[in-house]
Amino acid sequence: MAKGSMPVLVGVGQALSTWDGSDGADGAPSPLSLATTASKAALSDAGIGADGVDAITFVRIFEDSVPGAPHPHGHNKNLPGTLARDLGATPSTLIYSDVGGQSPQALANEMAKRIHEGEFDVALVAGSEANLASKSARRNNIDIDWADDDEAPYEDRGLGGKMITRTEIKHGIAAPAYFYALFENAIAAREGRTRSEQREAMARLFQPFTEVAAENPFSQFPTERSVEFLATPSPENYEFADPFLKWHIAQDAVNQGGAILLMSEDKADELGIPADKRVYLHGAGEAKDDFISERPRLDGSWAMEQAIKRALSQAGKTPGGMAAFDLYSCFPCAVFSSIQELGIDPEADARPITLTGGLPFFGGAGNNYSMHGIASMTEWLRENQGAFGLVLANGGWMTKEAVGVWSTSRPDTFTPVEEIAAPTEKVEIDPAPSAGTVETFTVMHGKKGPTHGVVFGRTESGARFLAKASPAALEVLRENESPVGRKVRVEQDGEVNTFHFV
Repeated sequence: MAKGSMPVLVGVGQALSTWDGSDGADGAPSPLSLATTASKAALSDAGIGADGVDAITFVRIFEDSVPGAPHPHGHNKNLPGTLARDLGATPSTLIYSDVGGQSPQALANEMAKRIHEGEFDVALVAGSEANLASKSARRNNIDIDWADDDEAPYEDRGLGGKMITRTEIKHGIAAPAYFYALFENAIAAREGRTRSEQREAMARLFQPFTEVAAENPFSQFPTERSVEFLATPSPENYEFADPFLKWHIAQDAVNQGGAILLMSEDKADELGIPADKRVYLHGAGEAKDDFISERPRLDGSWAMEQAIKRALSQAGKTPGGMAAFDLYSCFPCAVFSSIQELGIDPEADARPITLTGGLPFFGGAGNNYSMHGIASMTEWLRENQGAFGLVLANGGWMTKEAVGVWSTSRPDTFTPVEEIAAPTEKVEIDPAPSAGTVETFTVMHGKKGPTHGVVFGRTESGARFLAKASPAALEVLRENESPVGRKVRVEQDGEVNTFHFV
């Protein structure tokens, strides 16, 4: 293993299952089976066997990403080890990643660095989700068995730290859609949009994604949808957290797997891997942000800004030098935030900003979605030799970002990813405010309609507070006009603030 050899991506693979339990248990996938299928495809794409793989990393699945989450079909206690076993590989290093959708690109960045340092010659990065199979099996009372284990030692990176505060939980902000809705309404207020106008903007942004997903053979939801459908509440597109409707949100009911294979250029030369199959990592950037309630900025993402700038700077490129993008799209605001940093107007710019179709339409494969983004980017770059593409992978609520700039063009040198950027400024939280103005908001919905509303507000001194809506205030939050900037008075009951409009 030669130190200083150029890392190169040489193989990609994807897997899809449409199993939904309607025909019984036969053919039911598991996270392991989907990752195995995708990994075999990546090895086949490179034209090599598994016996030479030195490191395998497995992206953390849903059931292992939430403390105390059940394993209704049995627990695979060593996903990287069982993947190595099923591939016939005997790697020296096995890793199970921490939580976050940044993981695929972050692991690619890490493996490229460790290959360059001479630690590995060949590294496989894989992941999967089988939520559709799990939900379908439970709905149809079908027994499927995912329990497995292997004796091979592996590094378990755990949950990766807290991303939510006690105060946020106490005020009912617990699901990803609730956090992202706060961003979405801050963006709408900045742009002067009402709820219906923001839904129209989100629909115009996402409608082309549905076209891409409809043509992608690995899409879980390959249906082209109209702007009108995406912008309009309906039984098929119901309200979830204002302003989001169902199809503005990443869909996690998927059976999808993805894998990429990286190796040293010396090894690729030794194995005779053709030059036109090689894709190089020209630049990488990573950043993390604070709890959402502590961030100074809510109409965009500081972490995205930093990760994008770092990756482009390392590659010696500008956004205009990118021919294609796969931008993380769990919610429209994630795309609005990244295109703001990249200076892209998607309605005027012909360059693709998704190569998969995005998380609501291709499928939100948990922490592993961007593995499909990298795989799709690799295939696109092979067909567009010499062009450059950028993949943005996002974790948490725009909390953890990883970016890669890729091309079949070979760089003169390789520069490893820098240490993760972290913010230095936080907003002061006032736990017991008496009055202030609304900074952003959302309303959460259940099957019977709105359940509760919450705002982030600012006091006269500039401190931020969180507050739930009183019944009368909830009615105001449901009006079409944005309440951002309106004055409120606040009262306390223990740790929970309640606000009223004045």
